[in-house]
Amino acid sequence: MLFMETAQIPAILYALIIALVVLFQLCLIFGAPWGQITQGGRYEGPLPVNGRVAALLSVPILICMGASITSAAELVPYWADWTAYAAIAVQALSTTLNWITPSQKERRLWGPITSIMLLLAACVVFIK
Repeated sequence: MLFMETAQIPAILYALIIALVVLFQLCLIFGAPWGQITQGGRYEGPLPVNGRVAALLSVPILICMGASITSAAELVPYWADWTAYAAIAVQALSTTLNWITPSQKERRLWGPITSIMLLLAACVVFIK
């Protein structure tokens, strides 16, 4: 049986959620009609070009956040510890913004998801 460190399970869960969020962002980039549940809910249907660029820019940030948290759990990649703290800071900002967004649909969807992500990341970094 495989033995996992305490922090590895929440790190893997965090990385899986990050993968789903990246998939969501890619769908937005390619025209999914989900403007109401992202970027403040300003757009009905697909995002305009500037919204798609914002989604595109978020993809490497999300990937780095996931890698930072898995690294903090002693999984690959093996990055400096400070990167996990940076990921938590970005995650905390994202969580706050998703709870205060003017879009009720965005708040209901992303508020809980980003809160769970913040909790998982904090478990990895502070409880390991």
